[in-house]
Amino acid sequence: MSEQSTAQNSEQNSAQNGEQAGGQTAPHPLAPDWLSPITDSAGLEQALLPADAQRDDAGRLTIGGVDVETLAAEHGTPLYVLSEADFRRRARQYRESFAAAFAPHAEVDVFYAGKAFLSTHAARWAAEEGLCVDTASGGELAVALAAGVDPARLGLHGNNKSDAEILRALRAGVGRIIADSLEELERIEQLAAAEATTAPVMLRLTPGVHASTHEYIATAHEDQKFGLSLTPPGGVPGEDGSADGASDGVAAHRGSAAWTAVERALAGEHIELRGLHCHIGSQIFEPEGFELAATRLIGLLGAVRAAHGVELAELDLGGGHGIAYTEADAPRHPAQIAEALAATVVSACARRELAVPRISIEPGRSIVGPAGVTLYRVGVQKDVQVDLDDGSTAMRRYVAVDGGMSDNARGVLYDADYSAVLAGRKVVGEHALSRIVGKHCESGDIVVRDVYLPTTTARDDLLAVPATGAYCHSLSSNYNLLTRPAVVSVADGRSQVLIRRETEEQMLGRDTGYSS
Repeated sequence: MSEQSTAQNSEQNSAQNGEQAGGQTAPHPLAPDWLSPITDSAGLEQALLPADAQRDDAGRLTIGGVDVETLAAEHGTPLYVLSEADFRRRARQYRESFAAAFAPHAEVDVFYAGKAFLSTHAARWAAEEGLCVDTASGGELAVALAAGVDPARLGLHGNNKSDAEILRALRAGVGRIIADSLEELERIEQLAAAEATTAPVMLRLTPGVHASTHEYIATAHEDQKFGLSLTPPGGVPGEDGSADGASDGVAAHRGSAAWTAVERALAGEHIELRGLHCHIGSQIFEPEGFELAATRLIGLLGAVRAAHGVELAELDLGGGHGIAYTEADAPRHPAQIAEALAATVVSACARRELAVPRISIEPGRSIVGPAGVTLYRVGVQKDVQVDLDDGSTAMRRYVAVDGGMSDNARGVLYDADYSAVLAGRKVVGEHALSRIVGKHCESGDIVVRDVYLPTTTARDDLLAVPATGAYCHSLSSNYNLLTRPAVVSVADGRSQVLIRRETEEQMLGRDTGYSS
């Protein structure tokens, strides 16, 4: 590889960067197959940005009626921007779609998965739109409680909850504690007994479904840390949970961790077993995995009824539904998701002669992810010559911004792809294949791996990276001692700070050798 400034030899490099005379953009040999050459980002913006994003008369991107240059001037960059209207719209879509799909068979609770992004404002938005809130730690539970969410509409997850977290949930009166292991179920029982109360419990099961997603966010296969296995030692669960051919499925489940947990929970004096839970992973587009998981859990519900004469009241089918990060992603609408799951659940329950239990789901990413955009300022640019397999070369343009892996770790964690658009002005014409990188001391500090940006992109231009509402602020860090960005919401032409920008003084305040 060799490099040169973008200010040098621009005409010589233009063809190698995917540019053509006459303002056209040619396919680039380094571009992935799914990435389309563009001369105008309008199509990308319509597909990936929040529904209330548009360009103003000056060509600036606006979100919620506020233009990005104003946001950057008032709040600095990098900056997380959340469209309140888009968040609320997506929350309503889930609530209304699932209520309609399961009527008249069952009622549905939609739990907003707070791990995607949680602040007191976001928790209130979810509650005001009729959603419950799912928390995955004592800290998330503290935020939801501070937001004033009804504790009965909260859930507490976690594969390794501390006694303090369980006690806090019990004392607050949360609606459900999702037990993740036999040991934890026992500890919940003991702590509830000590508090002279009864713990409302859901059992998180691993149904043995291999979801089509990154290894680190697939959570329903056997070899991982979450949940209670449906499979007994040496067994393989069938599609309906009755691999042994028994009509009631009891023998197929007996001896599994899930079966043992059900029996212990039913026998526990201080446990109210509400039902079963599963979550097969995240950023999943195909419906088959969700449907198979639902079928297997209903198989266990039938076996429990056959063995114990009890029909458990609730079934939580988790979340994990994918969103569009790039033009290659084709997410399903909540109505499609709901109708497919309702058909599966109603059919599986009918085969078992079970009443359809109360259903719950846990969307997080698919509510807040598309509602969020991150704004960056462009800094250094350079073109790098890359050797190709056929012996020729091509130029890749590197565009550095004022953030990176400390505000979006998903690229380094999951090889996640993103897109980006020039936000402060509108450009129609030549675009160059570019790689947007951060300012951290890591070669893997890549914000957007492959994107076509205008060839006129310059220092101090604003870039907008769509679909960053989920798992960006939540995973943010102080790597290289960068301070964490602010989170602002936009609605009706106004912006509001949800989470303040961290200052160096605040960061240094944790260092015991520092005195202000």
